[in-house]
Amino acid sequence: MAEVRGLARWALGAAAAAAALLLSGLGGGGLLILLSGLVGLACSAVGIWYFLAHRGPLRVLGALLAVGAPLLVLSLYIVWGLWLTALLALGLWSAALVCARAALRRLRDLDGNGRGRRTDLAHGERRPRPRRPVLIMNPKSGGGKVARFGLVERAEKLGARVVLIDPSVETDVAALAREAVADGADLLGVAGGDGTQALVAAVAAEHDLPFLVISAGTRNHFALDLGLDRADPATCLDALVDGEELRVDLGSVSGRAFVNTVSFGVYADVVQHPEYRDAKAGTALDVLPDLLQGGEGDRLDAVADDVRLSAQQALLVSNNPYAAPDPFGAAAARRPRLDRGRLGVIGIRVDGAVGAAEMAVRGAQSAGLNVLTATRVEVTGKTAGGIPASSGGGAGVPSGFPAPGAVDPGSIAVAVDGEALILPTPVVCTLRPGALRVLVPRGRPGAGDPLPPMDWRRIIQLALHHPSPRSGT
Repeated sequence: MAEVRGLARWALGAAAAAAALLLSGLGGGGLLILLSGLVGLACSAVGIWYFLAHRGPLRVLGALLAVGAPLLVLSLYIVWGLWLTALLALGLWSAALVCARAALRRLRDLDGNGRGRRTDLAHGERRPRPRRPVLIMNPKSGGGKVARFGLVERAEKLGARVVLIDPSVETDVAALAREAVADGADLLGVAGGDGTQALVAAVAAEHDLPFLVISAGTRNHFALDLGLDRADPATCLDALVDGEELRVDLGSVSGRAFVNTVSFGVYADVVQHPEYRDAKAGTALDVLPDLLQGGEGDRLDAVADDVRLSAQQALLVSNNPYAAPDPFGAAAARRPRLDRGRLGVIGIRVDGAVGAAEMAVRGAQSAGLNVLTATRVEVTGKTAGGIPASSGGGAGVPSGFPAPGAVDPGSIAVAVDGEALILPTPVVCTLRPGALRVLVPRGRPGAGDPLPPMDWRRIIQLALHHPSPRSGT
């Protein structure tokens, strides 16, 4: 605990030094640095908003503002002769954050006896080697990882039967998995994307069979949170001969399984476009102005347990919460546990440029960002520009995309583990705690240590008192 207390005191000291430097300004200008920096950040966020939510001259103006605002602030620091003060303050604040997160991480990793512990799913149960494992592989997934890493040959050498999916034909992978179970499979596995993983995982959970994840997809978020090696999917096959079994939660959205996330709102609408898979950034930039309409586009209403989330532009429901929720879906975001029995919920509501600026400055404290956990999330419906979709509203729909009420006013777009679906409302998300038996290699690299959420109140307590590590962060 002495190390934790020392890091907390260093963090507090560096933060205090940064504040004192800005207040004194080494001859003046400290407050000017702080205020101009905040204004620059807000203006840059406004520019990004205009770039995403508009077309034509407003989009060009937004791009110029997003790039120009921070450059202008930097130029003013140089002209006013404040660049050294700003640099020192930034360095001190960065040091404070590094020390604070190190203290919180160290505290989290200590048990009551002061010994380090892993916070991810580090320990599983040894099981007998499967006798009739069946692995379903998508040769197109991840840009051809199945062939590149010789997964078929290695799996067959280890005694598994491999079922290759024909990428040119639409295939019901869940039906393939059920056929394998009927033929006597005692393990089901998938080399493919997270959407395919979820479909086969549901069959494995239904028959209480172990499930093998092979990280041959593009992003492999599920594999990341299980601590598997995403750089070499062939190592996942080691579980067939030297593995351990973990019990993890399995999500359900209107009866369909998911292993990672369910998205509603803007992102779900974007992925409905067929061209999105081949040109993600271009497709998003093309359709976002119609979806957002400068902040007046379609909204979602939802209920997370007893908490009402009204008029959300985007809603993300995850199988267990992320360690440091990122509303913009950073690839580095991860879930430290998959067995907590709670859904993670992130709701975003940006009411125009002012809302974007407020979110940029206040971050997680923004009024437009809701982060919580729940056991049940119900998305009750979609509103179009404030008018319920069932009332015939259809504003904010991009060209070539059906209006909310055009085909079925009671349906909404949903992205389940990245797969585009249309589901009838209300859409209900729940969790089946410990429903999935996952077989992983004992020698897997591990999921890494996620950054703990920043908590300055806790840092002050650590610096001034002698807390027990069991009190948490």
